[in-house]
Amino acid sequence: MIVSQKAYRRGASLPHSNPFQRLAALLDGETPGRDPIVMTIGEPQHAIPAFTADVLMENIDGFRRYPPITGTPEFRTAVASWLERRYTLGGMIDAEHGVLPLNGSREGLSFGAIAARDQLDKGLDHPVVILPNPFYQTYAAAAHVADAEAVLLDAVAANGFLPDLDSLDADLLERTVAFYIASPTNPEGYVADIAYWQRLIGLARKHRFFIFADECYSEIYRETPPPGILEAAKVMGGGFSNVIVLNSLSKRSNLAGLRCGFAAGDPDFLTKWARFRGLAAPQVPLPAQAVAVRAYQDEDHVIDNRRLYNEKFKAAERHLNPILGPVTPEAGFFLWLDTGRWGDSVTVTRDLWRTTGVKVLPGSYLASDQPDGSNPARNYIRVGLVAPLEKTEIALERMATWLGENA
Repeated sequence: MIVSQKAYRRGASLPHSNPFQRLAALLDGETPGRDPIVMTIGEPQHAIPAFTADVLMENIDGFRRYPPITGTPEFRTAVASWLERRYTLGGMIDAEHGVLPLNGSREGLSFGAIAARDQLDKGLDHPVVILPNPFYQTYAAAAHVADAEAVLLDAVAANGFLPDLDSLDADLLERTVAFYIASPTNPEGYVADIAYWQRLIGLARKHRFFIFADECYSEIYRETPPPGILEAAKVMGGGFSNVIVLNSLSKRSNLAGLRCGFAAGDPDFLTKWARFRGLAAPQVPLPAQAVAVRAYQDEDHVIDNRRLYNEKFKAAERHLNPILGPVTPEAGFFLWLDTGRWGDSVTVTRDLWRTTGVKVLPGSYLASDQPDGSNPARNYIRVGLVAPLEKTEIALERMATWLGENA
């Protein structure tokens, strides 16, 4: 189902507050039933790479300099080389014009839609930006900044938690300038396959819009590396036109506070975007880019990071599978649990806090209501497995006990 407004109203799809502010208001004055364990925010708690401090100190003088908006040659080369190794792109990435540094992928996602609007110049007062529902809230902010109509596509289990491309008509697509999508999906942890990516790329090229593929969870997977949109574009031919992938070190390397990510893909878009970004966007400090160079050259810390997450998903299966069935997604570090048998997500969240002290996030806070009042995430809770294994086990055991006793 498509969620849209009958008449455009600026900010109609922009959440009035972020999910964590809403959660704080929900639990304000509520006493946790046991010692609190927070399983809400996706903030990595594993160790940062051992080389981080040394690289920062080696490049400390770089904090005196204004960095180039296009990044250092070393940064662009490191990212291009990593993309080549990860996705076997046949040397198609243009390190000079096809890679840009971002002050975290969130910053790039925020500025993406307005760049798409300006570059495509479709002559519309309020072009369309398509988002999945539920969605990372920054996507809605991007549509708002671009003064665009946000059209939300429900991402439900029947469609593999991906937007249903069959629900899109040609008139809507002709008015579209940007399509935001995450794979692995957030919050569900499901993966778009090559065929899905290629179909979406085909629509983007036919109807002239840009795809902003948020792949920040690409390296947090169970067994099989998720395919990427650049990989799909390579197989199709036509270069990387209409395709921009965004990623960062926040999840891959536990460096959320470094605020260093990248955009890669369509060199024509990125070249023009760099000019706009030179006027409006924050640069990435040179020492942070130096850390990124080292991080993208090293896979050992990424492998160990993935191992730690997968241990926690095994624990989740032990505790929750007997009650809920399989709970492990293909990728990411969240559990996306259908707890509709126990009530809607807000009720379950409040009850878990009151009785177990485990703080989770209502799925409905990550999605927008449809005009009829329904919400595709109303019966889901999101549980972040970022805490150490021992604490995660305690939280999972408490949750399983409560679910079992109240089934």
